[in-house]
Amino acid sequence: MIITCLDLEGVLVPEIWIAFADAVGIPELRRTTRDEPDYDKLMKFRLEILKEHKLGLKEIQNTIAKIDPLPGAKEFLDQLRSLGQVIILSDTFSQFATPLMKKLGWPTIMCNELIVGNNGEITGYKMRCPQSKLTTVKALQSCGFETIASGDSFNDLAMIQASKAGFLFRSTEKIIKEYPQYPAFTEYSDLLDAIKKYL
Repeated sequence: MIITCLDLEGVLVPEIWIAFADAVGIPELRRTTRDEPDYDKLMKFRLEILKEHKLGLKEIQNTIAKIDPLPGAKEFLDQLRSLGQVIILSDTFSQFATPLMKKLGWPTIMCNELIVGNNGEITGYKMRCPQSKLTTVKALQSCGFETIASGDSFNDLAMIQASKAGFLFRSTEKIIKEYPQYPAFTEYSDLLDAIKKYL
């Protein structure tokens, strides 16, 4: 059996932190895993900015409520799920992802958890496991599954490299140039056709 593992932000939905940065007018929050490979460093940077500006979970969730899946994403996901098992592996947080999963038809997602104070302040975060995407892919493989993986950022590369087949989707020029061995697509139809060859 084959399980397709997809990243969430940048692949199926817009980047949440970029949308929030634009909504509140704080350009520093536009930094994502496309820019910073060290996720812990990136999150600590984000939490410091949130604290400085007295912004909490409610303000971010208000922005997320206005975010829709990328055009064609739900249809692509529906088609892919009709062909086989799909899991979304994301470094986002359940408090961010749940409203978006509803809009995508409730696919399976594995992500992380924010630590939130009673006043709504985000005080920290709990990663599901170290190197969560790679660890999950290896765990699936240890259960007898083969994996196909697709994502757009530095934190997707490990799961792509460890999989039977891996694809970049709407990635950056820098990543595409540094990893030419992975086919890079910008259209869902092309990504679906590439995945189908392995199903």
